[in-house]
Order: sequence, then C-alpha cells, then structure tokens
Amino acid sequence: MAKKVSNKKPLFGNNRSHALNATKKKQKVNMQKVTLNGVTVVMSAKEAKKFRKNNA
Repeated sequence: MAKKVSNKKPLFGNNRSHALNATKKKQKVNMQKVTLNGVTVVMSAKEAKKFRKNNA
C-alpha cells in the first residue's frame, strides 16, 4: 500500500449553463504513484514534478 504524502483536497464549485443553472462539480487532484528510495508514495503531479526536478 502506498503512503499518501500530500494533504491536497478536491476543489468544489458549480457548473453554470447559459441559463445560469447551477450543478455541483468536484475537481479532483491529479495524484500519482512515485517510488522514492524503494518506497511507493502517492503525491500530486505538481509535487512529483518538483521532486524530480530538484533531485535530478
């Protein structure tokens, strides 16, 4: 089982039509599995990109 590193949560809002009808929507975080020193962790894609850039 991979450990979750990030504390990021989904964003909530409304979809708005031309008639201004509001329906709820949820925008989920892009979570990725990354292996660090033989341990699999789950972090957001943005955090994984920063990690790879700094440890290249």
